[in-house]
Amino acid sequence: MDIDVTLDFTGHLPPASFAEFAAHRAARLSVAHVVQEQTLLRAVIRVRGPEVLVDAFEMALSLGPADCLVRDVRRLTHGGAA
Repeated sequence: MDIDVTLDFTGHLPPASFAEFAAHRAARLSVAHVVQEQTLLRAVIRVRGPEVLVDAFEMALSLGPADCLVRDVRRLTHGGAA
């Protein structure tokens, strides 16, 4: 079953490398993602896919590319499943 969540990352997140890393990981995990907000200090990404793959996406981005440091992740689950 698919889930739909918004992940709110804070820390030091250079927009180009964090967004590229997110796109690469989303493709590898076959989850849909939309970057809703991206600054040096924050990235908000909506993700949809199987729960285990969304969890893997969150973990991968928490570890991030070498030039990023994620300090916190907040997760908002949206209602309804496909």
